Amino acid sequence: MKVLVDTSVWSEVLRRKKNIDLTVANTLSKLIKNNEIIIIGPIKQEILSGIKDTKQFENLKTILRAFRGYSIKEIEYEKAVEISNLCRKFGIQGSNADFLICSIAIENNFQIYSLDKDFNNFSNVIPIQLFTP
Repeated sequence: MKVLVDTSVWSEVLRRKKNIDLTVANTLSKLIKNNEIIIIGPIKQEILSGIKDTKQFENLKTILRAFRGYSIKEIEYEKAVEISNLCRKFGIQGSNADFLICSIAIENNFQIYSLDKDFNNFSNVIPIQLFTP
């Protein structure tokens, strides 16, 4: 099983300074140990965005480099737009990055691990598999 881990999970574990959700942290740790993690460049970019402290930025960058990034295919970008358009027909909004995550997950049969409830809405319209700890 491969799991595409969304920014919300990484941020919970890597960026939060207090009151980290231990269930999320333990689940992420288990996925890492089992080599089940998939990460894409846009997620790495989101994780690193807005970090003002240079030391924290460099530490996170080093941590994230340990995970080989998935190479996004042209067709997956196109599929992301199709998914976006379909969801909008049903009144469901999302970010470009979220629709790209959905596209990649569908095309590769990956599960999506996210704390973002938007993915629950997407799953009512498109065939994504949500990871449940």
